[in-house]
Amino acid sequence: MKRANWRLYLVLGLIAASAAFYALQLLVFRRSSDTFFYMLQDLAFVPVQVLLVTLVINEMLARRERNQLHLKLYMVIGAFFVDVGNDLLAIFARLDLKPAEMSEYVRVQPDWSAKDFAHARRSIREHSFAIHGGPTAFRELKSLLGDRRPALLRLLENPNLLEHDTFTEVLWAVCHLSEELGYRPGFDGLPDADVAHLELDAERAYREIAFEWLSYVEHLKDKYPYMFSLVLRTNPFDAEANVVLR
Repeated sequence: MKRANWRLYLVLGLIAASAAFYALQLLVFRRSSDTFFYMLQDLAFVPVQVLLVTLVINEMLARRERNQLHLKLYMVIGAFFVDVGNDLLAIFARLDLKPAEMSEYVRVQPDWSAKDFAHARRSIREHSFAIHGGPTAFRELKSLLGDRRPALLRLLENPNLLEHDTFTEVLWAVCHLSEELGYRPGFDGLPDADVAHLELDAERAYREIAFEWLSYVEHLKDKYPYMFSLVLRTNPFDAEANVVLR
């Protein structure tokens, strides 16, 4: 209410100031025809001013703000892959029932174009994700996600993520998998239905992370070639990847 009153007082004050200046002009110069002529001339230019401000200047500022936010978002996404995502993908890739097929989709090459990345994204979306879980795999995932939980919580608290729906889905999928695993004290002797449920949660996280990883790699290729080179040499889907340059 106070903010509304403040705005109302500002509007009324500006209108009153404008009226006072016009009255002073009429009183001093006594040339009403000139005053009304220039008043109409100024009013005639108002639509052009609105056009320039709203459609041109504001759009330029909004585009600049979007670009800056885009860069900040990928910095956050990069932190996720460094802290959690790459290790998770490495585990998922080992558990994948079709590792060769998945590796073929995302074995990114230095000369990939936007068309190649688009084709890879379509292939990932159409890929039938299937993970073979088990006590050893679930314990490994539980240990990793338990150790990295503080990092995940910090990412969820980042307000910039509200502008990136797909990465928010990644975090929710990973956090849900972490919670499911965390509630179970052990994984030996679990019923087949429960094992299938955990595998489904892992497959969901695997799918979301893999898709986001590909978008992240494409962003690095366009903006940061030196980071793109490191990602290629540490590709969790490429069994021949080696961080050491030869």
